[in-house]
Amino acid sequence: MTPVLANTPARRLFLDRHALIEQPSGPAKGADLLALIRRLGFVQVDSVNTVERAHHMILWSRRQGYRPANLSRLLERDRSLFEHWTHDASVIPTEFFGWWKLRFDRDAARIKARWAGWQGTEFHDKIEDVLAHVRAGGPCGTGDVGADEARGKGGWWEWHPSKTALEYLWRSGELSVCHRRNFAKFFDLSERVHPAEHAAPAPSEAETIDWACNAALDRLGFATSGELAAFWAAVTPDEAKAWCAAARARGEIEEIAVEGWDSSLRKCFARPGTVEAAAAVAAPPNRIRILSPFDPALRDRNRAERLFGFFYRIEIFVPEPKRQYGYYVFPVMEGDRIIGRIDAKAQRAEGRLAVRAFWPEAGVATGKGRIARLEAELDRLARFAGCEAVTFAPDWLRST
Repeated sequence: MTPVLANTPARRLFLDRHALIEQPSGPAKGADLLALIRRLGFVQVDSVNTVERAHHMILWSRRQGYRPANLSRLLERDRSLFEHWTHDASVIPTEFFGWWKLRFDRDAARIKARWAGWQGTEFHDKIEDVLAHVRAGGPCGTGDVGADEARGKGGWWEWHPSKTALEYLWRSGELSVCHRRNFAKFFDLSERVHPAEHAAPAPSEAETIDWACNAALDRLGFATSGELAAFWAAVTPDEAKAWCAAARARGEIEEIAVEGWDSSLRKCFARPGTVEAAAAVAAPPNRIRILSPFDPALRDRNRAERLFGFFYRIEIFVPEPKRQYGYYVFPVMEGDRIIGRIDAKAQRAEGRLAVRAFWPEAGVATGKGRIARLEAELDRLARFAGCEAVTFAPDWLRST
């Protein structure tokens, strides 16, 4: 008989694996911050700065003593993190660098062909020139290459050939991000940025697939084979499916049924004993947290809807007139529930965090106690964003 993991313990186990079940306190720099990122696996990097950049909000929501400079030290001084791609640009523990070598090789072939259809083939002829430029001159950004090439006017993703070559060399592992300046990436040879990791022999394809699936399952608690593949985006769905079949045959994982918010059951893979382990996870504190839209616990929107009953698509991608909420809204969590979303913007010139609206989820009451906890969290978020006060639009508290 297939073991059943009920919805409440499933949510608590999932949030515990994402460091969202405990109080958001404790040390948030050096080895402690690195341990938190290792526990999550990676932290997505994003440029949107409505309140604070996504990677900083992800870490702050778990450790409110965190400050952005703490991450920079790990990346740029200690080199205990490296920046590369999972499902998107992310910071990743450098101890995992070797497991990315299969991805480097695969991206070298796949991206070269795919980007030719996107940006044209001109960048192919610039790859060796750009690599030689970095080898001779050291760290460089996109403004340091292709000075004689026309800049497009088609927006952020229209790259000149040498910029495309620079990004290609990063994705294929020849270059690494050595630092950022005003969020722009600067690159150097990987052998200079991460010399020991670059020189180490690459694990085999089978070893990499085994590591990726094991490490993903440990960070999710339970997952389908497709969710395992999507976690790092380092192995294919077919590779993850084959790994699950083999691991199940060895008795390393078992199939369980996970109850969704609507009482539906979905078959997933988990370690033996996961149902019992989930039951032992303590109830979270009745505290409100404001999360980044790119929070790793919510980045799989379908899973968030199944587990939490939270339908969430970043409003930035929803055109008018279909946009129901604000341009860029933040999920609001209380305990192990998503209770709403909030539209807030840091207006630093005025020294304020401006709250335009809070939309509670259906059935969520907005009593005095809950609103007081929400306002307390907004005060903490304002201080983190460098604002002195929180202001509210007259109609900020919306109905369900």
